Amino acid sequence: MATVVESTSEGTVNGLRSLELEITGACQLQCTHCFAESSPQGTHGVMTAVEWRRVITDAAALGVREVQLIGGEPTAHPAWIELVEHALSVGLKVEVYSNLFHVRPAWWDVLSRAGVSVATSYYSDRAEEHEAITTRSGSFERTRANVAEVVRRGIPLRVGIVSVLPGQRVDEARQDLETLGVTRIRTDRTQRLGRAAADATVELSELCGRCGRGQAAILPTGDVTPCVMARALTTGNVREQGLVAVLGGNAWAETVKVIPPRLGSGPCDPDCKPGLDGGDCSPAEQEACEPSYDK
Repeated sequence: MATVVESTSEGTVNGLRSLELEITGACQLQCTHCFAESSPQGTHGVMTAVEWRRVITDAAALGVREVQLIGGEPTAHPAWIELVEHALSVGLKVEVYSNLFHVRPAWWDVLSRAGVSVATSYYSDRAEEHEAITTRSGSFERTRANVAEVVRRGIPLRVGIVSVLPGQRVDEARQDLETLGVTRIRTDRTQRLGRAAADATVELSELCGRCGRGQAAILPTGDVTPCVMARALTTGNVREQGLVAVLGGNAWAETVKVIPPRLGSGPCDPDCKPGLDGGDCSPAEQEACEPSYDK
């Protein structure tokens, strides 16, 4: 028996406002703390562009407001522009979570469209420290230059800084970003998830406590989880069941229950990002709320 899929007063299903679409595991970088363990050897998984489009269509019909294209590096997927355009066409906002390592000239027009925003990661004001984390030579200068270009073009941008190394220049990284004109910056510690985990055990205490409460995630396999951070807690597969069936199923409801909730504030925005509506789920204020600032 499935649980009832309820709509809130805001019109969203079970309070679902956002959907993280992890469209690829491929990334030019191989960050030491990446929760998804992305790398240049990563693949796009088994989800096809048609299946991703169907998920986006279903999400819009269910009242979801925004989708986030994430990876890996989402722009490494050959259909990422198609998915952005489809999401916009059905009335959704789109955030592209990119490492901003490589942006083709033609992509700027896509990223500049109304309803599209960008998020990225930044680790230090010094190239050697930033690249000790990304493990890719040249990544600091290229990301920094593209951050500056995003700001210059007036594209909505948020940047996350994760403290990974002892004595890391986090404060200086923030100051550098502010010099570039970035205004939405959050910092956090590394969570014991993915490549940063000591073992394969799911550390529920490392989650922000709002996974599945306002958001859901779909992995390159089609598996649905409460959050990309909670990737081991799968609740069904959209290729086999469809999004509506998964979100209305007992597995979804039971999985969300096992995640210890945090009381006293509303649900997260996608990826625990700074609340667009004043929601209190910012990494700077929630010790256990980890943004996927490791792409």
